[in-house]
Amino acid sequence: MKILDVRFIPGPNIYVSKPILVARVDLEELTERDSNEFPGFVDRLIEHLPGVTDHHCAKGMPGGFVERLREGTYFGHVLEHVTLELTDRIDAPAYFGKTLYAGRAGLYDVVMECHAPEAMTRLIAVAADLIQALVDGRPFSLDAALEDAADIHRRHRLGPSTAAIVREAEARGIPWRRILGGSFVQLGTGKWAKRIEATIGPETSAVAVDIACNKAYTKAVLKEAGVPVPDGGTALSEEEAARIAQDVGLPVTVKPVHGNQGRGVSVCVNTESEVREAYRRAAEIDPEVIVERWVPGLQYRILVVRGRMVAASLRHPPRVVGDGVHQVRELIELENMDPRRGVGHEKPLTRIPIDEVVLRQLRAQGLDLEAVPAAGRVVVLRDSANLSTGGTAEDVSDRVHPDQRWLCERAARAVGLDICGVDLMTPDIARPVNEVGAVVLEINAAPGIRMHEFPSEGAARNAGRAIVDALFPPGHPTRVPLYAVTGTNGKTTTTRMIAHILQSCGETVGAATTDGIYVGGRKIVEGDTTGPSSARTVLAHPDVTAAVLETARGGVIRGGLGYDRADVAVLTNISLDHIGQDQIETLEDLIFVKSLVAERVYPGGAVVLNADDPSLVELAGRLRRRIVFFSMRPDNPVVLRHLAIGGTAILAKDGWILERTGARTWPIVRVVAVPVACRGAAGFHVANALAAAAACRAGGIPRSQIAHALRRFGREVDNPGRTNLYRVGRSYVMVDYGHNPHSFAAIGQLVQQWPGPRVTGVIGVPGDRDDSIIQAAGTEAARHFQRIWVKEDRDTRGRERGEVARLLTEAVRGVNARLPLYTRLEETKALREAVSSSLPGELVVVFYEKKSPILQTLEELGAERVWDWPRASGRRQSAREVRHLWQTTLQ
Repeated sequence: MKILDVRFIPGPNIYVSKPILVARVDLEELTERDSNEFPGFVDRLIEHLPGVTDHHCAKGMPGGFVERLREGTYFGHVLEHVTLELTDRIDAPAYFGKTLYAGRAGLYDVVMECHAPEAMTRLIAVAADLIQALVDGRPFSLDAALEDAADIHRRHRLGPSTAAIVREAEARGIPWRRILGGSFVQLGTGKWAKRIEATIGPETSAVAVDIACNKAYTKAVLKEAGVPVPDGGTALSEEEAARIAQDVGLPVTVKPVHGNQGRGVSVCVNTESEVREAYRRAAEIDPEVIVERWVPGLQYRILVVRGRMVAASLRHPPRVVGDGVHQVRELIELENMDPRRGVGHEKPLTRIPIDEVVLRQLRAQGLDLEAVPAAGRVVVLRDSANLSTGGTAEDVSDRVHPDQRWLCERAARAVGLDICGVDLMTPDIARPVNEVGAVVLEINAAPGIRMHEFPSEGAARNAGRAIVDALFPPGHPTRVPLYAVTGTNGKTTTTRMIAHILQSCGETVGAATTDGIYVGGRKIVEGDTTGPSSARTVLAHPDVTAAVLETARGGVIRGGLGYDRADVAVLTNISLDHIGQDQIETLEDLIFVKSLVAERVYPGGAVVLNADDPSLVELAGRLRRRIVFFSMRPDNPVVLRHLAIGGTAILAKDGWILERTGARTWPIVRVVAVPVACRGAAGFHVANALAAAAACRAGGIPRSQIAHALRRFGREVDNPGRTNLYRVGRSYVMVDYGHNPHSFAAIGQLVQQWPGPRVTGVIGVPGDRDDSIIQAAGTEAARHFQRIWVKEDRDTRGRERGEVARLLTEAVRGVNARLPLYTRLEETKALREAVSSSLPGELVVVFYEKKSPILQTLEELGAERVWDWPRASGRRQSAREVRHLWQTTLQ
């Protein structure tokens, strides 16, 4: 068994709304072998992983999977369940799994819910090794392998502070995503997005962080602001440290200027020799060392967010209590068995390490690790009370005296941090400062909030909520409106129309299309950008105030959606295309993929569907969101039933684009006023305009604004590469991206109204389409064009050169054996030949693979852009009439 490939899909996908890992697996020698063929395999598996006995599997009850194992099941299925069971062993539980045939015997895609991709990647390899060992009857060290995976999980999971913030963002419906792993996270989208790293926020001052990270700077700033701090100074040598200690008076605290988590800190140092030793320890962290008067009292951590105290904790150094029986080492081991303690930050508390600091602290108390403390004796294990070294925290938020609160808030403002932890030393935080005294020891940038969220004692405080509320005050926008467009044909034009309408409303629109990513009308990324990574690019752009995302099948299958939910989803149509790709074998498979866009819509959002497409009408019945239909047939029974129950539809009727809700009707714009509709001749573009208008009305855009924008849509800057018309000498060229039977038919119907002497097609279809799709495209072309040049894409997508051309040629000949038919595989050569042999007034339609070479060829041929569609008459016009018509309509 071999893991060939692993990919992580972080967002909603065709399998489940949660993140998943997809592993392509080759079963190799276990191909077409079942689990019951290997004596003892099932029992050995249960011995290693008793938890699998609880797996339901398709049986729908505990024990169902084991029953399948004993009956005999394939090893891809076994790998899925073993991996899921292992996730629970490293505290990264996953419950969803699915194993899918991947195109040949022994090849499977194992799909599993995944919130820890780095660890899950390791776990599936461990699972494969374990299964192979059990099949072979070999021993397997599972614990060691799991510890490695658990360590990977600890290193890559969200830290506790970031996780708390993310939980609160989710609770408020704020979209979020990790950036390159770690604790670097984006909250919100577009203009409203904010990036955080743990508790460092977007408005955290870099200068303030530098101050907080330098204890000498911090003391100087606080002292200047009148905040009480311990007397002391900075030493660069033992002698200087000893002198400062003598000046301020013993005992002292010695600590590095730059340091964290209590490293190199010595407190209550009582002699000169101890000062020198403490200096040497601190200097290992930083050659600059602070020596300051030791202040008795209790250690408190105050969390201040935007100048306001949010939570307060009394911190206790790690300690154990003797029982007269166990050694200190054993007492530490017992304490570390507390389920609240874990490695690093994985649990509310951290395991107490045994290191030189602990040994030194024990010696100061006359103890060592083998000593047996008397019952009830408290053994303090280190001076510092940091949670990261085993300390504990007690919530005291409700006991903080207003004076103490004000002191901490004033200290935070003095340093300039919007989110910080104030280390306060005072005998009693519940009493006024002028009675008991208090000093600020340090100010911490990026403070951990684990102690407040999960205190050892006292009430938990929702520090994550306080930070999220500071970033996004209640009522403040957190995300930009998102329109998602999918379908077989018309996606790009509909996306561009929606973007154009929104842009005309003053929005800075981020649009991802087949042609590239645009922000504010300017292209920032070239190429086909209809996948999830492009969606994330749009939603991360700080200028974007509205997003429109063309969402293609391939990206959805391979990478899921690049967003969580949309406000409006648009499905233009679904027809046969992409059959044979990515395990899509039927139209139903294609509908299943596209329907994900319709399913991932916010509550209160809308789904725009083509009422003239039976597949989408059927889909409407499965959706739980408001439906807005559009239709080219105002008498469509689906629309009439929808209107009868008070629904909304956008319709084309009597030369108008209309909105209807129930019995009420509002005109939006005349069809002939929409340039891209070619005076109404381009029915597919009329349908696209209906879809765009429906989406924008669902998004709250006024009808008047939609009409204004549609009247201006159709120029080259608005819809490049879609039914763009050029004059080349005495003939004309239309450039379009059609590449399937449905689009050939739609363009064919349009050009039937061409007033010139004939229409020629330069056709090609991508090589990754099924033979039947390619042949159907050739058949459609033969029905609509009077001459045809067959060309091929430069990228044959796995086919032999000339194979697609042969299939197209056979299909054309099957319809009309006498049709003038030529084969030129290179598309610019095919275009040149078609144009050079054209009649005056003839139209040559070229369906391109890459737009740039076609436009370059047209430029070389002296082409001029033509903006308006001619008025058709009841007869074919002469070349002279055509020339006159175009001369009068050119701008």
